[in-house]
Amino acid sequence: MHVEKMSADDFPFAVQLSNTMSWNMTVEDFEFIMKLEPEGCFVLFSGAERLGICTAISFGNLGWIGNLIVKEAYRKEGAGSLLLKQAIAYLRSKQVATIGLYAYPHLTSFYTSFGFKPDIEFLVLQGEPAAFPPEDSTARRAQNSDIQKIIEFDRRFLGADRQKLLEAIILKAENLCYIVPHSNGISGYVAAKVYGADAEVGPLVCLANHVEAAEKLLKTVLSSLRGLNVSVCLPKKEAELLDLLHAAGFREKFRVVRMFLGSALAKKCIYIAESLERG
Repeated sequence: MHVEKMSADDFPFAVQLSNTMSWNMTVEDFEFIMKLEPEGCFVLFSGAERLGICTAISFGNLGWIGNLIVKEAYRKEGAGSLLLKQAIAYLRSKQVATIGLYAYPHLTSFYTSFGFKPDIEFLVLQGEPAAFPPEDSTARRAQNSDIQKIIEFDRRFLGADRQKLLEAIILKAENLCYIVPHSNGISGYVAAKVYGADAEVGPLVCLANHVEAAEKLLKTVLSSLRGLNVSVCLPKKEAELLDLLHAAGFREKFRVVRMFLGSALAKKCIYIAESLERG
C-alpha cells in the first residue's frame, strides 16, 4: 500500500467511498478542499486499486484532518494508519502547532494511539427549518467591508488564521453570512454554505455568554434557508442553541468527538463548526 496526492481523477472514487458513510459529499466538495489546500488531499492505493482517502488543511498554526475513510475490507489492516500518518506529516511540514479532527465515538481509541486527546462531544443535526416568529434583530447581512472584521474576530477566538476558508465561503454569491455589530466591531457572525436544495450552517463564532446574539444569528440564517435540507454541527454543551434547533424541527443524525493533537482551541466562545472536514 502507498499514498499519493489526490487528483481530479480521484474525485468520483472519493465521493462514492465517502457516501458509504452517508456524508452526502459531492465532487464540488472535493474541488473546494483541493482549491484551498491542493497538496493536502491524499489517496491510498494498493497497486492501481484505490483503497481510501484523507484530506488535511492548514490554517497557520492550526491543522485539520477530515474525510479519513478506507474500504471496509481493508480496515484494521493498517490502511487508516498510513493515511493518518501522511496527513499528520503533511500538516507538520506546514508548521502547525495543533491538529484537530472529529471522530466517531467508537473510533476515538484509534486516534488516541497517535496522541490525539478527546475534547468535547458535537452533535450533527439535520432538518428543514421552520419559520420563526417575526422579531427585531440586530443581526444583519455581512457586507464586503465586514470581511476583515470577521476574519480578525475568528482569529481572536480560534487562535488560527482561517482567512482563505472564510473568504471562499463569504464571497461565494450563493452562500449567506450575517453579523451582530458590537461597538466598533462585531459580537458574532454566522455563515451558511448553500448547495442547491441542501445547506450547511457554519461556522458560527460568538462572544462567550452572548447567547442572545448567537440565537439571533442562528434564527436569522435559518429563516433564510427555509425549504432547504440543512445540517448543523455544534457542541452538545450549547443547550440553548440545541433547544432552538429542536424547536425548528431539527433532529440528531449522529455524534462525533472533537479531538486535538496539541492544545485545544475555540474554548472561550460560542461555536458551531464550519464542517466536519475543516473544523
